[in-house]
Amino acid sequence: MKRTRETLWYSAGGLIALFVILVAANFIVSAFNARVDLTQGHVYTLSPGTKAILSKLEAPVRIRFYYTQGSNAVPVALKTFAQRVEDILNEYRSASKGKVIIERFNPEPDSDAEESAQLDNVEGQQTDTGEKFYLGLSASFLDQKAAIPVLSPDRERLLEYDITRAIAQVSATKKPVVGLMSALPVLGRPLNPMSKQQPTEPWVFGSELKRNFDVRKVELDAKKIDDDIKVLLVIHPRNITEETEYAIDQFILRGGKLIAFVDPYAYFDQQPDLQNPFGGAQAGQSTLYTLFKAWGIDVPLNQVIADLTYPSGAGPRLLPTLLSLPPEALNQDDVVMSQVGTMLVPFSGVFKGKPAEGLKETALAHTSKNSMLVDLIIATLSGEPSTRGFQPSGEENPIAIRLAGKFKTAFPNGKPAPMMPRDPKAETPKTDEKAVPHLREAAAENQVVLVADVDLLTDGAAVEVQDMFGQKLVVPRNGNLSFAQGLVEQFSGDQNLMSLRSRASFTRPLTVIQRMESRAQQQYLGKIKELEDSVNQTQEKLQALQKGKPGVGTSAILTAEQQSEIDNFRKKAAESRVQLKEVRKNLRVESERLQFWTKVVNIGLVPLLVALAGLALAFAKRRRIAAAQRPA
Repeated sequence: MKRTRETLWYSAGGLIALFVILVAANFIVSAFNARVDLTQGHVYTLSPGTKAILSKLEAPVRIRFYYTQGSNAVPVALKTFAQRVEDILNEYRSASKGKVIIERFNPEPDSDAEESAQLDNVEGQQTDTGEKFYLGLSASFLDQKAAIPVLSPDRERLLEYDITRAIAQVSATKKPVVGLMSALPVLGRPLNPMSKQQPTEPWVFGSELKRNFDVRKVELDAKKIDDDIKVLLVIHPRNITEETEYAIDQFILRGGKLIAFVDPYAYFDQQPDLQNPFGGAQAGQSTLYTLFKAWGIDVPLNQVIADLTYPSGAGPRLLPTLLSLPPEALNQDDVVMSQVGTMLVPFSGVFKGKPAEGLKETALAHTSKNSMLVDLIIATLSGEPSTRGFQPSGEENPIAIRLAGKFKTAFPNGKPAPMMPRDPKAETPKTDEKAVPHLREAAAENQVVLVADVDLLTDGAAVEVQDMFGQKLVVPRNGNLSFAQGLVEQFSGDQNLMSLRSRASFTRPLTVIQRMESRAQQQYLGKIKELEDSVNQTQEKLQALQKGKPGVGTSAILTAEQQSEIDNFRKKAAESRVQLKEVRKNLRVESERLQFWTKVVNIGLVPLLVALAGLALAFAKRRRIAAAQRPA
């Protein structure tokens, strides 16, 4: 009895001591604000780029966070998301060392907080029942202000980017000037009564550019790029003149940055087909022929890339020319590509050739080795017809590249003469060579980024527009816009904003299953080709037999030799079909087995380990009690 009483006292004392130790440890750790982020990718830690931007703030930035608390109108999922927003705002306040001031408002109906939200351009949202609530924020620095009108869980993976961009936007004294040259209405197209073209709204990419930069439109026939333009963005330079290519050439040699999107098959740029008498349309094409030739690279204009490892769709809807590029296809060592995630690239070209002397090529995005160039006529085919005759090239083809080095002019003979003078009788104006000197080589090393696809920037490929509680919300489908914006931000000089990563967990594809499906697909295609070869050989043999027997027509009775050939073909066809079924069956079995064991490990392993740990502790406790009760 006495020993039992002592055991109880020791147990109670141990629990009290443990409680005191935990409280003391928690107090000490909280005093030093020590935290450890053990998640993969450190999703609960601010990016180095954000911390660098915060460290350069010269005056406090105020962030007004508007959230209608305690209202039944706010869905439960949004309440949880709002708490995560508050958590990250606390991280900003802590990392900025007082330079970021967080102010929280509860904008209830007809309150001063609601009026403040409206003045800060934070938009109210409506539920299905018609009730109104707010979830957004505004950043202000001195007399500049930027708002995120609606915070949505769909953009949670871009939450840090959006907040940091707002801080960088209001703290910047002057926006960088970005030139935009395009044959497409990236910035929208106004109503023109003299033209048959309908007015269009700006692309989301164009609107995002105008939010962060001083965007200046540059015509496709420009003779010179203005000196105050820091970055020139060329999107689909269809029918660009040689004079304009010369202007771009001199712009690069002066130290300007170039980002060019060209395309051998611009699906969203349907142009009249001059070879079709019935008024059909065809996809437009674009390139920078003279510049590419001088740089030692080329984009074949009559072919697009097809990839059976990174296709879109499956089965009858398989589309190998609509590429879904995972992180494995993106250069993770590049500061821009490391925060893109995934990309959707429709009907893309590839870069061929070897860079000219003095230039270094780095692939930013590439296909798998299970890819090949296909003719434009089959670019939009899906299912089995799109894979017929597929023969992988065995090499990774670059879709986007970065050229770095000391560029030399692509026009060694100087500025090219105009192709067609407006008035042949008029005298050609003399150019003041002293005022506009011809540069033959760059004074310092420079960089250009080239992308062999234009469609990836269009709204149809990059974003999804949703109607959320009566508000228009643009949700990225992939990292296409992040890719393009990151390039512009990098070249415009804001390295820190460009290096931000996504906070949310990325969609991680089952790469093992993809490789299994790719291998099975190759076997499947091989069986199809074998079957087609067998058909062709049998037909050739039948034709040879018929030629050797004059007078025998196509409707004549087959000879024993012909019948034997047909029987052999049918036997081979049946065997091939059985083998194809076996390939599909093995694929399903391997995929289901992998998925099963994945579920077992993720769902069952952790509870099993906890149970085993509990049993081990119980067994150890019983042994201690038994040892304590054993007579001395």
